[in-house]
Amino acid sequence: MTEKVERQIDSDIDELGPVDWIVVEFPGSRFRGEIAPALEELVERGTVRVLDLLLLRKDTDGSLEAFELADLDEAEIGALRSYEAELAMLLSEEDVEAVAAAVEPGSTAALLVWENLWAAPFASAIRRAGGQLVASGRIPVQALLAAIEADEQEGD
Repeated sequence: MTEKVERQIDSDIDELGPVDWIVVEFPGSRFRGEIAPALEELVERGTVRVLDLLLLRKDTDGSLEAFELADLDEAEIGALRSYEAELAMLLSEEDVEAVAAAVEPGSTAALLVWENLWAAPFASAIRRAGGQLVASGRIPVQALLAAIEADEQEGD
């Protein structure tokens, strides 16, 4: 690798925002691509960058099929196909197997990996200042709603 390429990679990594992933299961394999417009809007706004996307179908007998975007019908994925050339293909076979184990038979799941572009300048500043991430987490919306409801009931 040339020194110029190495500097470019180092620069790109320095500017990288936090990377998250989710697995969303659609019981009964009723995934019809309705989320594509919402994801496309986030990408167009510069909020996120899709790094990897995979769809998994688990038959009722437990057999599994994994699909890259090129394998899917436009009706299933909508505008998501336009991200295909940009995807980093970060997911390993072990990642896919771990997700498959969590998916219920007769379901379709979407595995999405994205970079939080909105947080990239902040993350870069932390790294330049010598900081490093030591913990991270996410509070599910359902947990927030339950906490608010519990707080309201205590107030009554």
